[in-house]
Amino acid sequence: MATYGTGSRRPSARVRRRRLFAGIAGAVVVLAVVGGTVAAIGLARAGAGDEETDAATAGSEAPAPTPTPTPTPLTPEEQLLATTTDPAACAVSFTGEGIGDAPMLQAQGALYSGLPIPARDGLVFAGWYATPADAAALAIPGRVNGSEAVACTEQRMTLHGAWVSPEQNAAEDARIPILMYHQFTAKPEGETGWLRGNYAYIGDFDAHMNHIATTGFYLPTWDELSAFIDGRLYLPTHSVIVTDDDADQSWFDLAVPVVDKYKVLSTSFMITAYRQDPAPSTYVLRRSHTHDMHRAGANGDGLITNLGVPEIVADMDASYGVVGVKEIMAYPFGHYNDTAKEGLRQAGWEMARTIEPGYVTIGTDKLALPTIRINYGMGLGALVGLIG
Repeated sequence: MATYGTGSRRPSARVRRRRLFAGIAGAVVVLAVVGGTVAAIGLARAGAGDEETDAATAGSEAPAPTPTPTPTPLTPEEQLLATTTDPAACAVSFTGEGIGDAPMLQAQGALYSGLPIPARDGLVFAGWYATPADAAALAIPGRVNGSEAVACTEQRMTLHGAWVSPEQNAAEDARIPILMYHQFTAKPEGETGWLRGNYAYIGDFDAHMNHIATTGFYLPTWDELSAFIDGRLYLPTHSVIVTDDDADQSWFDLAVPVVDKYKVLSTSFMITAYRQDPAPSTYVLRRSHTHDMHRAGANGDGLITNLGVPEIVADMDASYGVVGVKEIMAYPFGHYNDTAKEGLRQAGWEMARTIEPGYVTIGTDKLALPTIRINYGMGLGALVGLIG
C-alpha cells in the first residue's frame, strides 16, 4: 500500500480516477500488444523494419552489377588467323624502318607467295630477312623470299625489311644470270642426233644444283627480278635463276628429283597445248612457253613472229588458262619481234625470256630478257665460270 510522507496530501478521488483511466489506457495499449502479439509485434517490427530499410537505403544504394570486361582487341595477326581453320595457316608480319605493310596469311610448308616489295622515297628496298641482324648485314643466308618454304612458330612469323641507297644499289652492279636447260640424259657420253647439245648430263645438273644450293646463291623470284630491273629492289651479285624449256619428260624423270633434293627454285616453261601437268614439285614454277605457237611459221621463224596481235593474245590467253599465271613467258625458239612484244603486253604479260646470251641488269628490256644457255658437256667448272 502506498504511503505518503509527512506533509503529503492524499490525491483526491477525482485525481485518482484520472490516473486510473490513464493507467487503464496504458494497460489497453499493453494488452493490445500482448493480446495481438503476432499482429502487433509484426506491425511494430514491420514499421521498424521499414525505417531500418529506409535508413539503410538512404545510406547506401543496392550493389551495382559487375561490369562485363571490355575484351582486348585482337592484333592484326590474330584477326587474320581468326578467318581460317587451317592448322597450317601462318600470319606473317613485316617490320622495319619505313615499313607499313599489313600482315598476310601464308601456308606452313609451302613456298612464300606474293611477299610485298615496299617503296620509300630516296631508297631501294633490299629484301626481307629472318632477323634484324640479317637485315642490317644484308645477309644472303638470312634473306627470305618465294624460293623458301614457310616455317612459323605458333602460326606466326615476323620478317624484317632492309634498305639501301640508290648509290649502293648501283655499286653492287648485279648481273643476274637466267640459266636455260632443255632436255636431260642419264648417259655420261650424251645423246646422239642433232639435238645432242640440248641434253644436259644429269650428273652435271646435280653438280650445278649442289653448287647453287651450298655456296650462298640467292634465288630471286620473277616479281623480284622485275622490281630489280626497275631499280626498286636490291639484288646481290651472287644471284641466279634456273629455268627449263619445253617440260620434256626427261625434265620430270631426271631433273625434278635433283631440284627437290637441293630445294632450288626453278621454272618450267610449258607448251600448254602439249602438256598440262601439275607442278611436279613445290620448287617448280609452271610458266608459259605459249599455248600452240611453238612451231615454225611461214617465214621459217617461230609462229609468234608470223601472227598479229589478236592471234597472239588469243594463244596466250589459252596458255594462261592452263598455268594460271602471266608474269613471265619464254619465246619459242627465242624468236620475237615488236608485234610479238605488243601481243604479250595486251595479253597482260610483263616479261619474256629470249635465247640471246647475256645477264639481266637494271634497265634491261623486260620483254627481251637474255639467258645463259646450258648445253651438253658443261660441267661444274663451266657453270662456275658463268655465274661464279
